Amino acid sequence: MKKVFSILMVFTLLFSLAACSSNTNSGDASSPAPQSSEPSSSQDEGSNHSSAAPESSVPESEPVETGSRSLVVYFSWSGNTENVAKSIQSQTDSDIFEIVPATPYSDDYDSVVDLAQVEQGENARPEIADSIENLADYDVIYVGFPNWWGDMPQPLFTFLEEYDFSGKTIIPFNSHGGSGFSNTIEEIKEFQPDANISDEGLSISRDKVADSVQDVTDWAKSLDLSEE
Repeated sequence: MKKVFSILMVFTLLFSLAACSSNTNSGDASSPAPQSSEPSSSQDEGSNHSSAAPESSVPESEPVETGSRSLVVYFSWSGNTENVAKSIQSQTDSDIFEIVPATPYSDDYDSVVDLAQVEQGENARPEIADSIENLADYDVIYVGFPNWWGDMPQPLFTFLEEYDFSGKTIIPFNSHGGSGFSNTIEEIKEFQPDANISDEGLSISRDKVADSVQDVTDWAKSLDLSEE
């Protein structure tokens, strides 16, 4: 009788262990698989970038008083330097004069690029259509130009040779595609040795001209013309 009871106890124990093992395995199978942290390879990067908002008009700040009569002189073909020039005019309460060649440049970019290179090679002096009649009225001259082939456009050389800026302050500014001023400030010093050529000029990349109002404002405020 004891032997039968012992056999029954063994079977009961084995059955219990088998049941526990079955429950454990079924619990593992129902657990969710861990999710991958890798982003989807089909995600469109372009969708993460919002479309460019239209440019808003930036209110003009109060003109910066320079304490002297000033003139903004500029040459511009594409309009980039002109935009900077007019911003400087607004910020410094200056008069403005555009250097316009007597023979206008073509509107075609490739033609202008080729002609500019030829003019540099020939050291040309293109005639300027208009002139400044009252240069003596100004103490500070802001001179602006685009960087063409690492230099000033040739009409700037004509301009610098036609006028005497002795005793005046010349503050250069330009637009460029990555070359900054190159060696143009040193060239201006060579053409106007008796003028005070500022080393605090403003050089703006053509890609940033549209958003340069604040840069021009900060630059104009930083200029120290009190002793000029």
